[in-house]
Amino acid sequence: MVELIGRYRWPLLIGASALSIGVCAWFIISDAPGWAYLVRLYEDKRFLKQTLRDWGILAPIFFIVLQALQVVVSPIPGEATGFLGGYLFGVWGGFIYSTIGLTLGSVAAFAVGRWLGARFVQRMISQETWDRLGFIVEAEGAILCFIIFLIPGLPKDMVCYLFGISPMPIWVFAVVSGFGRMPGTWILSAQGAHTATGQYIQVVLISAIAIAVALPLYYYRKRIVAWAQRRNHREGT
Repeated sequence: MVELIGRYRWPLLIGASALSIGVCAWFIISDAPGWAYLVRLYEDKRFLKQTLRDWGILAPIFFIVLQALQVVVSPIPGEATGFLGGYLFGVWGGFIYSTIGLTLGSVAAFAVGRWLGARFVQRMISQETWDRLGFIVEAEGAILCFIIFLIPGLPKDMVCYLFGISPMPIWVFAVVSGFGRMPGTWILSAQGAHTATGQYIQVVLISAIAIAVALPLYYYRKRIVAWAQRRNHREGT
């Protein structure tokens, strides 16, 4: 069975993608009631919160799935979903649900990269990303993985696919990438939670502290990545 799937993986992938696009297109063009419902959920935050409250235990499950999907297929920015998690579930609820979803999505992207191989990953990401972060495919160190996910401004979703074609064990990647995402996830959850309660001064303070910490990391991200690359090369020789 595994050999059969491996042999026909490209037709299966293309077919599944075409089917998904077709269903989504029909859903929008036909102006189905479900589409209007989704639009209202997006536009009316009070209606969204009430709807999720009515869903009960299904609400966090839905949000976790949404977070996982935004890593694998990136339909919407991760910053938006992280903020939404705090807005809907509070600081710690949003943080926990986001962390679970992001970790599941990262592991799924890692598994897809490992399953489909280097040719698929190289076609999927931009040439600039490959030239800058392609050394990841030779990485095994947990420290390198943590640094990559900690630095703001790097395409972390694409990095998951790159680590998938590296020698790193999947369980190491799951643990380290999860911890690496946590600081940014908590900040987004806190911003969303305080916005929901109207505590805008706290939002400004959290944002100012986050920017003060993130700006140096972002400014020196190329140097940090280059240092990590040299360190990884020394460990591999």
